[in-house]
Amino acid sequence: MWEWFIAHSTLVMLAAGIMLVALLVIRERPRRKKPGGELLPHKHSKSWSSVFWITEVILLGIVAMGLWATIVSRVGIGSVITPEMAKGWLLEHGSAILFIFLFGVAMWYALIRFLPPLVISLMVHPIKGESLEGVKKRTDTLLGIFLGVGKILIVIMIVFMILSELTIPIAPIMAGFGIVGIAVSFGAQYLIRDIIAGIFILMENQYRVGDVVKIADVSGLVEEVNLRKTVLRDLDGIVHHVPNGEIRVASNLTRHYSRVNLNISVSYNTDLDHAIDVINRVCREMAAEEKWAKVIRTTPKVLRVDKLGDSGIELKIIGDVKPIEQWNVMGEMRLRLKKAFDAEGIEIPLPRTKVYFGNSPDDVRETDQKSG
Repeated sequence: MWEWFIAHSTLVMLAAGIMLVALLVIRERPRRKKPGGELLPHKHSKSWSSVFWITEVILLGIVAMGLWATIVSRVGIGSVITPEMAKGWLLEHGSAILFIFLFGVAMWYALIRFLPPLVISLMVHPIKGESLEGVKKRTDTLLGIFLGVGKILIVIMIVFMILSELTIPIAPIMAGFGIVGIAVSFGAQYLIRDIIAGIFILMENQYRVGDVVKIADVSGLVEEVNLRKTVLRDLDGIVHHVPNGEIRVASNLTRHYSRVNLNISVSYNTDLDHAIDVINRVCREMAAEEKWAKVIRTTPKVLRVDKLGDSGIELKIIGDVKPIEQWNVMGEMRLRLKKAFDAEGIEIPLPRTKVYFGNSPDDVRETDQKSG
């Protein structure tokens, strides 16, 4: 078998390489689009993706062995590595390493297969006041953390098991890691602080992926949360990486529900009762529509006369909506209120300034009367 593999290593390597490329093309092929332009998912499921990944790793190993066998046959050290030596090594260590590798693949698959349902089942009963969307955000965030940590632990465990099977002493490696860890710890105080802060962020459920927050003077949509940092994308599309240790105050704009908080200004000669009636009517009509009824939880209405401004009177409108929908609702309300005010003859004031040149308003009126 060994002689045959060395003799035909080039052909084996070429065939495995072609199969590897074919699998990569199949897995990464462009997806078809729906009529609206949205991409359709691949036909193969996550289970098939795992099969593709395992097959690709095996083919990559065959390519590597073929390359090594080709080098051995060309250099002429085939007599040093005899078939008996290769067979003995494969029986003593190769089968064990293969078993360890397959064990790691099985653990990887089990982690991906069983961890998501377990986390979802633990999150079935939402926290008081938590919506189903909020539960999903928290579940996705925790899954990302647990899967990442689990994969790292599996890789480390498999590597150390293979090293142990190859009779490479692990104790010196661990001691080396310990010495390096002590040396690095003096310069990694900020990293440790970030990780501890990240643990508390996840435990206290301060924010999740998909929330809109303001942290460290940066506002944006949370795209990623891990133990070290939080990644935000603001309205300009700029991505901000914020170390968790730098977060002193975390303001979540989309926790449980969001609120419409809108000030509308009318001129001083406006009948306020009429203006309030118009605003409340527009809000009721909007909340009754099917599109907006899905996102509006309490119909917005005028709360109070909020301010007697320099050029107009400000009326405050508030109402509760689904998380992250307050900006859409307020934008639609401004559009409708402008049209309603125009139809009702209600003036939205412009900034006005009166300038007097050294005389009081009474002196100006007296001067005008005398000149008349």
